[in-house]
Amino acid sequence: MCIGCGVKIQTENTEEIGYAPTSALEKEQIICQRCFRLKHYNEIQDVQLTDDDFLKILNGIGKNKGLIVKIVDIFDFNGSWLPGLHRFVGNNKVVLVGNKVDLLPKSIKPNKVINWMKHEAKQLGLKPEDVFLVSAAKGNFIKETAAAIDELRGNQDVYVVGCTNVGKSTFINRIIKEVTGDGDVITTSHFPGTTLDIIKIPLDDEKSLIDTPGIINHHQMAHFVDKQDLKVITPKKEIKPKVYQLNEGQTLFFGGLARFDYISGGRKSFVTFISNELMIHRTKLENADELYKKHVGEMLTPPRPNQLETFPDLVRHEFMIKEDKTDIVFSGLGWVTVNEAGVKVAAHVPRGVQVILRKSII
Repeated sequence: MCIGCGVKIQTENTEEIGYAPTSALEKEQIICQRCFRLKHYNEIQDVQLTDDDFLKILNGIGKNKGLIVKIVDIFDFNGSWLPGLHRFVGNNKVVLVGNKVDLLPKSIKPNKVINWMKHEAKQLGLKPEDVFLVSAAKGNFIKETAAAIDELRGNQDVYVVGCTNVGKSTFINRIIKEVTGDGDVITTSHFPGTTLDIIKIPLDDEKSLIDTPGIINHHQMAHFVDKQDLKVITPKKEIKPKVYQLNEGQTLFFGGLARFDYISGGRKSFVTFISNELMIHRTKLENADELYKKHVGEMLTPPRPNQLETFPDLVRHEFMIKEDKTDIVFSGLGWVTVNEAGVKVAAHVPRGVQVILRKSII
């Protein structure tokens, strides 16, 4: 087994998953070529595992006894939610862990976010035993979360589940480091679908901590950009909110990936929460279509010029905002907070990407 992604090692076919050169078998910890490249060169190789393969693995979890730890990306809560999780957990308890807390502005009170997550989870059909906020990348609150998980599992296995890109393997690596002092065991990257099969990490009571493959949520923005641009739209550090005073009939472009139209409601302020690396361009609504046609792939980037042929059209979603403090969420990209009710807006996203309204997280 590859210690990086859990897949069965083979030495015959370089194109198939699990390939490792024969020389690798002599090492104490065997790692497949795909994980080796990912770890050392940040190169990704595509793999042939279908969504059904992933779901089969997850369905098996409900049949076993254990504590389920569900990881979500706080920055992309709805995009990284596993729909229907409550259907395959069986009678097992679920702990909800919000990762990437380090990306939220420091002014946000953690308890407010935890209460907000409990409320959202309940709306989505899940009643977690407990909710924790962590930063797997920085190691914030890992020790406390690990201790709580250990207590809640009651001598049972722990299954860690989540969508691709939520930082699941980084979270597990942190927990292992916390408990054993060992460095990175599982291959991690910000590319979707790094873990290929179940990886079991033995615990001290003959039970295991089990890393499951990331489920691919096809409505996430990550699936519409190339590797280079994924680094642009995936925040690495604390988000700096930007406030825009907009008049009716103004538009904000988020690169060429999405667009926000302010249609009516008088002069108002809007706050954007997106990666600091992504350029925001303001223009008049009446010029927006023309501007996009002319400048997508150049001034409005990502996408890049070589992606334009395959990049989906932007689809318009119109909303009448009926409550103060509402977020318009562009799945996988961030959100715009509308502070006052009574405004009409439109969000444009690539066909297949979700846009939702929610009570403001901040």
